Amino acid sequence: MKRMATMILALGLATMGNAQADQLADIKERGTLVCGTMGTFEPFSFSDPATRQVVGYEVDICRAIADELSVELELKLLAVEARIPELVQGRVDILSAALSYSETRAQQVDYSNTSFVSRVMAMVATDSAAQDLWGLDGSRISALKGSTTEGYLPVTLPKASLLTFQDPSSAFLALQQKKVEGIILSELPLMRLINDSDNAYRTVEPAVAIERWGLGIRKNEPAFQEAVNAAFLKMEETGVAQSIFDKWLGASSTYKMERHFKLTDAIGDAEISKPGAEE
Repeated sequence: MKRMATMILALGLATMGNAQADQLADIKERGTLVCGTMGTFEPFSFSDPATRQVVGYEVDICRAIADELSVELELKLLAVEARIPELVQGRVDILSAALSYSETRAQQVDYSNTSFVSRVMAMVATDSAAQDLWGLDGSRISALKGSTTEGYLPVTLPKASLLTFQDPSSAFLALQQKKVEGIILSELPLMRLINDSDNAYRTVEPAVAIERWGLGIRKNEPAFQEAVNAAFLKMEETGVAQSIFDKWLGASSTYKMERHFKLTDAIGDAEISKPGAEE
């Protein structure tokens, strides 16, 4: 009986392993790619006021992957802290949700190649006494709950205290209400907030960190991970990657950025600013 129980357990584990390894086949058979995204993070993923549809850079990246797999795209909106649990528990197939690389996250999920490179910045009121990033040490800072900022702050501003919020709007409201002296977020949404507030706010240098973002993929899904990176390569070769970037972030957008990365670039650790490093 004990031997039979062991054999049944081993067979069950093998079956589970095979099912997990077949995620790409499952997606194609189902005919949909379920992409977890935030829906509150312009210009990456947000609700278009005119159409009420979720749109943005990260949505278009996921859509291009779905097109390459010849399946329909299904979006699922996630809070920041729910991203990895939803992926690990199989409620979404992939994360396209401002998922910067960290060693801790890489123990829980696998990553695609680089989907975006972001400068994480601190923003303050225009009349703030802080003239640079280091002027915020000892201050209260707002950021997104579950974001990598929670790990950066003890390194960059060890005397600061962190207040976390569910979404960028709430974190910004804390700054507007003077509950905090600064907010730390990706540079692009910060620039939008500055423009929309008639320059009542400004960023301070240096960047808190320079991050590489990737798409999150469940562990032990090499076929699916390879398919995603193959789609990235195809997007570069056909110009789709540049077109998506230009649409949301390029010269004709609010942000007027130039692209200095490719979707074929390897993912890697963030470059984190440390006190005294500039000396």
